[in-house]
Amino acid sequence: MEDAERALRGEIIRACREMDRRGINQGTSGNISVRWKDGLLITPSGLAYDTMAPEDIIFLAMDGTPSGPHNPSSEWRFHRDILRERADFNAVVHAHPAYATGVAITNRDVPAVHYMIAAAGGPTLRCGAYATFGTDELSRNALAALENRSACLLANHGLIACGPTLPKAVWLAEEMETLCRQYVIALQAGEPVVLSDAEIAHVKEKFKSYGPKRKDAG
Repeated sequence: MEDAERALRGEIIRACREMDRRGINQGTSGNISVRWKDGLLITPSGLAYDTMAPEDIIFLAMDGTPSGPHNPSSEWRFHRDILRERADFNAVVHAHPAYATGVAITNRDVPAVHYMIAAAGGPTLRCGAYATFGTDELSRNALAALENRSACLLANHGLIACGPTLPKAVWLAEEMETLCRQYVIALQAGEPVVLSDAEIAHVKEKFKSYGPKRKDAG
């Protein structure tokens, strides 16, 4: 195993443990994949994060053939299909955080109750239709919910967050869980006020220049 691959496998394991620490995930129900060469690296099925070693991460070819000592995550199909269909993504995070999953159980999209929804790519956090875990149908539903988006809910299931890098995908998963928590609180307090599509489009543009600049930048 080359050094770069081993380092990436280690990054996946650290991200899994960080998801638990942040409350994005519980136990072994979440999974992570990262694009690698002509396939992807993905967490194994049912293996506790605390015991995971770089050798336990599975390489999955785009035809679905796994290489490694364990079975790949039961959700390997939507991980593979997302990375195959979306060249803008290099990492996929799936988890069952309490608030995002709670909203997903209601089978509803989250509207633009906070401007941070723009981080997911549009004025809604869509909820994809229910299908049994690990199936081609669930993968198709996830791809549909992710059209022009980088995150979505899965009905009666959980959350998917994607990004150009693994840290950004994990960050987005936490942001969307926070958004869902805020939405649930707002529903308890009264009728949420929803921001306009135009405002969310404006926020998306502002996000492009958000964050620190390099010192050598103009």
